[in-house]
Formats: sequence, C-alpha cells, structure tokens
Amino acid sequence: MTTSTAPGAPRPRTAPRPAPGGGLRPSAKVLPAQARAHNRAVVLGVLFHSGPLSRADLARATGLTRVTVSEIVAGLVADDLVAELQARSGGRVGKPATPVGLRGEDNLVVAVDLTRLSAVRGAVLDLTGRVVEETTADLHGLRGSAALAAVEEFCRGVLGSARSAARASVLGVGIGTPGVVDEHGTVVDAANLGWSDVPLAQLLTDALGAGVHVVNDANAGALAEFTYGGSSPSGSMTVMVGEGLGAGIVLDGHLVRGGRMAAGEIGHLTVAPNGPPCECGRRGCLETYLSVPRLTAALEGRTPARRRAVLTAAGRRLGAALAPVVAALDLDEVLLSGPRDLLAGPLLDAARRSVRDACLPTADDVPTVRTASLEDSAVLRGAAALVLSGELGFS
Repeated sequence: MTTSTAPGAPRPRTAPRPAPGGGLRPSAKVLPAQARAHNRAVVLGVLFHSGPLSRADLARATGLTRVTVSEIVAGLVADDLVAELQARSGGRVGKPATPVGLRGEDNLVVAVDLTRLSAVRGAVLDLTGRVVEETTADLHGLRGSAALAAVEEFCRGVLGSARSAARASVLGVGIGTPGVVDEHGTVVDAANLGWSDVPLAQLLTDALGAGVHVVNDANAGALAEFTYGGSSPSGSMTVMVGEGLGAGIVLDGHLVRGGRMAAGEIGHLTVAPNGPPCECGRRGCLETYLSVPRLTAALEGRTPARRRAVLTAAGRRLGAALAPVVAALDLDEVLLSGPRDLLAGPLLDAARRSVRDACLPTADDVPTVRTASLEDSAVLRGAAALVLSGELGFS
C-alpha cells in the first residue's frame, strides 16, 4: 500500500468488492453440480450492487457467457426476482439494450434484533435494505423456553405483516441475537436469554413455515456494514458497543466465525486485572469500561473536562485491545457502532491514536478507525443481509 493520508484519516479503498457480484465469498470450492446456483447468485449479486444492467453488461461483469446469463435471467424473471426495465438506446445504432433489475420492493425480508430484550425490534425490509415497517416488544426478564416462545410469537407477527403486503414475496427471516451462534443457526450459549445449544433457526423454520437464519448480533453488524454500509471487503472489524461489547470481522470477503464460533468476542478480554467486577465473574474485562451502561454511569455528574478524560481513557483501552487484532489480520478499518454521543469525539480519537501508534508507527497508510455508517439499524440490516446470503446466495 502506498497511498498517503493523514494518520487516522479515512483513505481511499484500494481493494475491490469481492468476487463478481459482490457479497460474501463462498468458503468452499464450487462443485460442478452447484455451478448453476452459484452463477445465479453471482448474477443477483451484480444486480444488487451495480443496479440494472443489460444481459450483455451482466455477461461482461460476471465473466459468464451471454447464453448462460440469458438462461439465468429468464429463470429469475419467472421467479419474480428480476424484471425487464425500459430499453435504453445509449445513442447506438440498432436495437436498444433492455436492462434488467432486481424487484427490490416486491421481495421482502423479515429481520429481528434481540440485542436489547427490553426493546426487541422487528422490521420488514425490501431488498435494498429499506425498512418498510418496524415494531418493538418488551421481552425483558424472559429466559429459556419462555423466551423462545415469546421470540417465536414475535417473529410470527412480523412475518404475518410482511406476508400481507400486496404483491410482495417474503424471502425469509433473519435474527441477530446476543451469544455464540454456530453456522447452522444454533445458539450455543446466550446467557441473558438462558439458552444453551438451542437450534433456533431450525425450530423457527419449522414453526413459521419460512426459512429462518440466525447470527450473532455483532456479526450481524459486520454483515450490515459490508452489505449496505460500504466497509472494506479486504478486512474490517465492526465493534458493537451496547448493553455489552462484541465485534464482527469480515476478512477477504468472508465472515470470520472462528473454531468455537466466538471470533470477535472481545468484551471479556481482561484489560485491567484489578479493574471493576464483570458479570462474567472476573475483573477488568473490556466490557466493564466500554459497554453503554458502564460508560453512562462513569460519565454521570462529571464536568465536561472529566467527561473527556473518561472517554479518552476508554478509547485508549479499546485501541490497545484492538491493535493486536488489527495488526495480525492486516485489517483496513475498524468501525465503532453504538451511540454517537459516546463514541464520536474523544473516545474515537483516542482509539484511533492507540491503533496507529501500536500497529504501524512508521507507515503512512494506517488502518482507518471510524464510526459505523448504519448506527442503530445495523443488526436489523445485518439480519436481512443474512437472509439474502442464505436464500439467494449473495450479500
């Protein structure tokens, strides 16, 4: 990398979007029997990220033959996922090219955010990520089977609302939840919900009669920034600051889950052995300094100067914890997602300096540390992106 920018300032992204068509890259080799589904997903991905294109433009963008593209488009039109639009001449002699585009408003996704049980959020979104309608519910205090039943009922209500939309088709349901979630949508552990080894995706798929996809809420935030927010596909970490603290990582077009499905679980890294007690039973976890409740309590009644000092100290701790990860994975950027009144300003500046000073003290092209683009809609949009990936093969 040779681009020169001011330390910590946003810099031009030199890496392209991953793969023709964008979206998360497949983690396994595409077998011949899977080629048609893969090519279909690639075409959908190109239309999603690039907008309407002619069949000839799609062939050039994907590297597929025009015959293959025409067959795929015909199938997508028949499935009501794509529509032919008004032909454009472009000033050329001959028959004008007919562009095709996604039927974004006619295909809906249900997304649910379980991050805050006192204000669980459900939304109906179209394929562009636009929220069509949103609702909330209070599930505070529910655990175990009671929480599961309440989540099922909540999803049923949001799904019913989506299905009632005129001319619209519902592709599936995406859920972002706290806790450790495996690639099959099983909640391995979610202490605040009292769930352990709960096959949430399968249980709700059977109950609702729709494909349900489940992901950790921090991973949902990373997916949202990747799909809708323009984060770097080469390497980015989205740090979610809320009731707790977690992070999602996208590396070379892959969502990084880890061997125990706990990649990005940085909240319980010990940063001060003699620090404040944590709910996990240890002391000085990063979450005890960076979660919204802890930060809010630490700032209460403070003078402006003292508030700046508290936020600066929190930013330094965060940057020091992130720097080894940023260096080891050679990340392009770190995004902080949460209340901007807490994260922007002294905390962000201190985290940026800590990452810069610890990782690349002599380089001009430093990793970017910035606030996230999507703010409080990140988990909902990430859950929607998970449905696009699971049902259509792109994100």
